Amino acid sequence: MNNRNRLTTYILIALVLGIVVGYLVNANTDTAGAQSFSDTMSLVTTLFLRMIKMIIAPLVFATLVVGIARMGDATEVGRIGVKALGWFFIASLISLSLGLILVNLFRPGDALFAAGMMPPVGTDAGFSSTGLTMKDFITHLVPTSIVDGMAKNEILQIVVFSVFFGTAAAAVGARATPMVDVIDGVAHVMLKLTGYVMNFAPIAVLAAVSGIIAKSGLGVLSTYGVFMAQFYFGIALLWVVLIGIGMAFIGPRILRLIAELRGPTLLAFSTASSEAAFPKTLEGLERFGVKNRLASFVLPIGYSFNLDGSMMYCTFAAVFIAQAYGIELSLGTQITMMLVLMLTSKGMAGVPRASLVVIAATLNQFDIPEAGLLLLLAIDHFLDMARSATNVIGNGIATAVVAKWEGELGEPNAEPSISPLR
Repeated sequence: MNNRNRLTTYILIALVLGIVVGYLVNANTDTAGAQSFSDTMSLVTTLFLRMIKMIIAPLVFATLVVGIARMGDATEVGRIGVKALGWFFIASLISLSLGLILVNLFRPGDALFAAGMMPPVGTDAGFSSTGLTMKDFITHLVPTSIVDGMAKNEILQIVVFSVFFGTAAAAVGARATPMVDVIDGVAHVMLKLTGYVMNFAPIAVLAAVSGIIAKSGLGVLSTYGVFMAQFYFGIALLWVVLIGIGMAFIGPRILRLIAELRGPTLLAFSTASSEAAFPKTLEGLERFGVKNRLASFVLPIGYSFNLDGSMMYCTFAAVFIAQAYGIELSLGTQITMMLVLMLTSKGMAGVPRASLVVIAATLNQFDIPEAGLLLLLAIDHFLDMARSATNVIGNGIATAVVAKWEGELGEPNAEPSISPLR
């Protein structure tokens, strides 16, 4: 059993153990004890996610700068960027539309409306309902200081700076080569560091799952069972659609890609964090045959523009809340909501419970009670697990398809060119 398969096995074992431990704590302690256990476990999970996040900024900067500098052609960078954004737009539209279709088909909010289970309209859900304007979005793209952007793990700002920096390095030519080699060394070191950090992944998974089960109990899954089943069905359908479209461009090799992404997808699912899977996703794409310079360019952009699972959840949850309050939205209103979400969902990577923040802003614009978010808080962690895993799959397929379009999809490699395991 190689290192990747061993880690995947350990994560699966930790996932099962987490459910068992959480159930035992929930069943054998009072509410205060379960809360204390959950708080302690959250410290372990937070520590692991912080270790992952400390890698993200230097890794994105280093791999992106080296990739662009070695392309040596600003035209090529622009062409790849346009193709990537084109795919992201189509995938976003599919994700948002699918969520909208399914929530209208299943109408999960009707049962809550009939049972009168909604929180009072004026209840504060604890989320900012300020909408993201076009001006805010555009000005947020460019960092006032790259140090500040890296400190806050603003992936989109890091990408923008890295694109400019890498393009300038390519324009300078041979004089920039020593610097690019040093930055390439930084990328190798960060991926080696990733290998060390990933050894703690099973412990973090056990802590995350046991903590949430101990606090909420298995009963929360049955209370919202129908809603969760419908959403997970939608996620599964989205996977089928994305894989099907990917197969149209890549062919049967898409199944090899999904196999390569199995580990990072499971990690994202277990920790409910797409960011946690970023380094391993980059490695998996390289093993699949995507050239490092292209993968390190497209994948970070996807983390801001191509969160397929999160976008599907936004339309699904927003209309669900409207249904729970007996608010009927016309087709035109729902399409307008979808277009608003197309904008407001961009750049939300790295924000805790980002989907809920985006939904809060959207509800406010369409006069839907923000208090409805309280209906989702109890199960948001379990929903976020599916969203995060889907984001990994969506970005992996997007990067591979762009590589195919560019003729940069080579034969599978036993190890990535910048593997931390060497």
